[in-house]
Amino acid sequence: MTDVVYNKLVRDKIPSIIEANGDIPITRTLKQDEFRSALLAKLGEEAEELRSAAPDARIDELADLQEVLDALGRSYGHSRAEVDFVASIKRHKKGAFKDQVFLESTSPQ
Repeated sequence: MTDVVYNKLVRDKIPSIIEANGDIPITRTLKQDEFRSALLAKLGEEAEELRSAAPDARIDELADLQEVLDALGRSYGHSRAEVDFVASIKRHKKGAFKDQVFLESTSPQ
């Protein structure tokens, strides 16, 4: 049988799950800059999975996105509580996305 190459960031328990399934995972620990880059790639991957997810799978994909965002925040030294605090300030100043406003253009006065 041939090796399957992934070359991507995975959750911490994935290597153990692979071993439990009878395969041998080849892994390495990323340096901080590599880790952030891999997290950004994972963010795009998870966003695409959300875009194509069936309605009943969207909550799982949202959870995956949140996990990646939390890891990114931690990699920059910020807790989820700090990010939530800054988000609330921004929400107060600029609003959220609940009104579904799509800005098409602006015109000079």
